Amino acid sequence: MTNFLNKIREMLKLKWVRGALALMLVLVVYLLFRGGSASQQFISVTQGTIIETVSVTGNTTPAKSVSLGFQNTGTIARVNYNLGDQVFAGAVIAQLNTGNLSAALEQARATLAVAEANLSATTAGTRPEQLAIDRSAVAQDKAALANAITSAYAVADSAVHTNADQFFTNPRTASATLNLVVPDALLSGILLQERIALELVFSAWSTQIYAPDFGSADMLSAATRAAQNLTQVGAFLNDAAAALTKAQPVVGLSSATIDTYKSDIASSRTSVASALTTLTTAKTALISAEGTLTLAEAGATSQSIAAGQAQVDQARAGVANATANLAGAMIVAPISGVVTQLDAKMGQLASPGTPLVSIIGNSGFEVDAGVSETDVGKLIVGDTASMTLDAFPGETFAGSVFYIAPAQTNTQGVISYQIKISFGKSDPRLKSGLTANIDIQTEKKDNALILPQYAIVQNNEGTFVETLIGKVSTTSPVTLGIQDQKGNVEVLSGVTLGEQVINIGLKKK
Repeated sequence: MTNFLNKIREMLKLKWVRGALALMLVLVVYLLFRGGSASQQFISVTQGTIIETVSVTGNTTPAKSVSLGFQNTGTIARVNYNLGDQVFAGAVIAQLNTGNLSAALEQARATLAVAEANLSATTAGTRPEQLAIDRSAVAQDKAALANAITSAYAVADSAVHTNADQFFTNPRTASATLNLVVPDALLSGILLQERIALELVFSAWSTQIYAPDFGSADMLSAATRAAQNLTQVGAFLNDAAAALTKAQPVVGLSSATIDTYKSDIASSRTSVASALTTLTTAKTALISAEGTLTLAEAGATSQSIAAGQAQVDQARAGVANATANLAGAMIVAPISGVVTQLDAKMGQLASPGTPLVSIIGNSGFEVDAGVSETDVGKLIVGDTASMTLDAFPGETFAGSVFYIAPAQTNTQGVISYQIKISFGKSDPRLKSGLTANIDIQTEKKDNALILPQYAIVQNNEGTFVETLIGKVSTTSPVTLGIQDQKGNVEVLSGVTLGEQVINIGLKKK
C-alpha cells in the first residue's frame, strides 16, 4: 500500500499528469454547471404590453399662491385677518394709515372738477362777468407780486446791511474790508468781493422799487430780477456762514461775538430763502392769472379748448395716481384661499415691496419636479402619472403632466427641466411641500415582442441576442424599442415570437 501511494506521488510530479488532471476538473465543473442550469439557459421571446416610464421625485405646491406686501411706506393701522384664516378675493387683509393719501385723492378729485369746469367754460365762451373777474385777479396778483418784490428787498437789505455788515469796515464802499480772522484766504477774498458787488445790486434794486411806475410796469421781469438778486444775496450769506465757522477770536472779537454773528447770519439765510419762495409763488400766480385772462379775452379757440382738455387729462391722471397710492396702502387678496404667512403687525413701519402676507389658493395643489435632460425628451404635456406621497403610505394618486419648462434650471452645474403635474382629483388632506414619488407613463406598446434586458448583448458592434444553431452559439442583431421599469425591453426586429435566446445574464462591455 505504501509503495502504491509513493508511485502516485511520483506521477503527480510530472507536468503532463498535472495538466491532464486540471483539464478533467474543468470538464467536470462545466458538465455540472451545464447540467444544473439547463432549465435557465434559454429565454423565450414573449408578446405583450410594455410601458415606458420616467421616474422622478418632486414636491406638492399650491396651484395658486401669492406673496403680498404694501406698495407704499407707512405705519400699519389695521390687520383684519389672522394666520390660517380663510379669505376671499378682494378682501382687505391689512391697511396703512391712509389719512394723508385719502386727502390727496380728494384734492386730486377737486383739481379734476376745476379743470372740467374750466374746460366747460372755455367751450361755452367767456362771459363779460368772467372777463371782469379775470382782470381783477390779474390786478390782485400783480399787486401781490409787487409786495413780494418789495418784501424781498427789505429782507435782503436787513440781511446784508444790518447783519452781515457787522463784521465789515466800510461795507458800502469799494474799499470795504473784512473784520474777521479767517485762515482760508481764498474764502475771505471771495466773501469781500461778493460784498462789494452787492452794493451795486442794492443800488439798482432800490431805484427799481422806488420808481413811480413800480407796480404798473412789467412785474414779471421785475420778479425775475428780484429772484436773481435774492440768489446772489443767498450765495453771499452762505459764504459768510462758512467764514464765521472758520473765524478765530482775536483781541476785540470774542467767541461770543462770533457766535452772535453766526446766529444773525443763520436767521438771515432762512429769511432770504423764505422770501425767494414767496416771490416764486407770487410770480407763478400772476403768470397763471394772465394766462387765464389772455385765454378768456381770446375766446374759445381750438387751441384753448385743446389746452383745457390737456388740463383735464392731467387732472384725471392725478386722480388715477392718487387712487393708486391709496390702493398701494392696502394689502388686498387677489385670490380666495388661506393665509399662510402674516408678518404685518399694527404700528409696524412697512416698507414697499417687503412680502408680509402669503395666501395659498383654494384651487388645490400640483406637483413640481425636475427631469434630467436625458429624460425630458420623452415627456409631452398630457402624459399620465402615478404618484405616491410619503405622507400617505400605501396610497397612489393619479395625475398628468400639464407643463414642461422650455428652459433649463442649472443647479450647481446639474441641468434639469421643471415639470408640473396636476392631481386627477382634489384631496383635502394635501398640503404644500409633501414629497411625491412619481412614475410618468411616456409610451405604451401593445402586442410588442419582449425580452429582459439581461438577455441582450451590447458591444461596440451593436446590439445582439445569442442563439444556438445546432450546438454552436451565434449572435443575431436586433433593434430595440422602449423599455420599462421592470427590466424588460421591446424588440422591434431580429427575433420572432417564442424564439429561444441564451440567457447571457450580464451586458458585455
